[in-house]
Amino acid sequence: MARIFCVANQKGGVGKTTTTVNLAAGLAKVGQRVLMVDLDPQGNATMGSGVDKRKLALTVYDVLLESASVAEARVRSEKCGYDVLGANRELAGAEVELVDVERRERRLREALAGVQGEYDFVLVDCPPSLSMLTLNGLCAAHGVIVPMQCEYFALEGLTDLVNTIKQVHANLNKDLQIIGLLRVMFDPRITLQQQVSEQLKAHFKEKVFDTVIPRNVRLAEAPSYGLPGVVFDPSARGSQAFVDFANEMVARVAKM
Repeated sequence: MARIFCVANQKGGVGKTTTTVNLAAGLAKVGQRVLMVDLDPQGNATMGSGVDKRKLALTVYDVLLESASVAEARVRSEKCGYDVLGANRELAGAEVELVDVERRERRLREALAGVQGEYDFVLVDCPPSLSMLTLNGLCAAHGVIVPMQCEYFALEGLTDLVNTIKQVHANLNKDLQIIGLLRVMFDPRITLQQQVSEQLKAHFKEKVFDTVIPRNVRLAEAPSYGLPGVVFDPSARGSQAFVDFANEMVARVAKM
């Protein structure tokens, strides 16, 4: 059965989408069967997986409104080696349309149940706000991967996210937990980043992943080519770090 993980952080610009697509590509590279679910109306994870969001006949929007199944709406990214349940601007309308429907926060969970046996990992890219879309992701997931820049404001955003996860755990999804914090865009030359990294390890201990994703130009360039860095330039430091992270995830899941 697939393990479902949300990649979430209520602070924008911390590398959630970069983390999602590169982890998906890294997991595929180490032999895992992966489905990447894009829950952000911007559709960046869809485009960054080599899938044109403008040409999708069915998206996660149709799945949430129960007019299509995951099996019908998913597409294969041959270049990246994983399946994509894509998103486009239509998804913004789902926020409003889901307000009055039954089981509105459990739509994604119920939809994914039909394909769980076909994957080892399902990764959900969440929007930065705590919206009905993010709530669907959190209700569907076994755990949350939190990408974090080692900066002061990131610590403040983390407190909000931890409180949100506690509330969802208490009221909607007893399985939900923080799987780990991933330090991204890390530059060891900056003293503050080293200090924040040490604070994270002191407070969250084993919840902080061993892998650190360095600040890397090739990772930043990759989305403009519609590919994860792991596929765009496998030899880049950032790409190799994400493959290391994929192996660490596989090992961590094996212990769960």
